[in-house]
Amino acid sequence: MLKNIPIAPRVLGLAGLLPPLFLTLAALFGPPEWQWSALAVAYAYAALIFSFLGGIWWGLAAMHEDAPDWVYVAAILPSLIALVTYIPWILGLSWPGPSMLLLGLCIIASPLVDQRLVAAGIETAWLLTLRWILSVGLGILTLTMAAIALISTP
Repeated sequence: MLKNIPIAPRVLGLAGLLPPLFLTLAALFGPPEWQWSALAVAYAYAALIFSFLGGIWWGLAAMHEDAPDWVYVAAILPSLIALVTYIPWILGLSWPGPSMLLLGLCIIASPLVDQRLVAAGIETAWLLTLRWILSVGLGILTLTMAAIALISTP
């Protein structure tokens, strides 16, 4: 499965799972004073990567003059969702647990867009394979951090 993915995106993509992995380990096993920082940085990383995915979709659509309009709509949603998940913190509501829960679920579901892009001839099959691996990995790590936040918040 991985051998069909070109080496640079494979290695760099998998390396992209290291920051949330280390942050999750820091939140679970580090000193208690690390937990809040690890949660905040993990949230920011998940929100940034989710927004990045929208940029990929926009770029893929822009390369194809006949790309359907729904791709552009899908491409802006990750940034808007990421922004919405930041609002509870600004308002002093429960954060980052619920926000990370939403981000984690959206990240895990995001390759469904890529499946449609492959079917439309806009995306390559190897990218879809990589997207599933990375999205499930980041999604699970983000959901783990959401659980840590929800359990540790009074």
